[in-house]
Amino acid sequence: MAGLTPDSPTPTALTVHQSSRILEIEFSDGAHFRLPFELLRVYSPSAEVQGHGPGQETLQTGKREIGITEVTQVGNYAIQPTFSDGHFSGLFSWDYLYQLGQNQDRLLQQYLDRLAEAGLDRDAPMAPAAAAGGGHACGSH
Repeated sequence: MAGLTPDSPTPTALTVHQSSRILEIEFSDGAHFRLPFELLRVYSPSAEVQGHGPGQETLQTGKREIGITEVTQVGNYAIQPTFSDGHFSGLFSWDYLYQLGQNQDRLLQQYLDRLAEAGLDRDAPMAPAAAAGGGHACGSH
């Protein structure tokens, strides 16, 4: 996970909007992003989603209506959201949230393209093996 450099923007405000399912975040450099919960969930930096290396990612489905039930700050560098499907193992660094904000349109289209290539429905429930546990797939967390 990318760490903060001394020049990295840091959050000045963070608001969880439950009804619109948006995480609103403002940064010290004036950047302001509205990140859909779905985007956060399908791009969770956890090993459950990203795997342990290139090509090991698990394509997420059924996350359009996902909620966030809790957000815990981790040190001075990240947040750890708990999603309504039980997923909680992703640590979202300030740098990663900033990157998601800057690239959210491209990332969402990339996600939709990957679903289409795999012949998967965006709103289909996750397959039981991929959805089980809600935490880290390798069991080390």
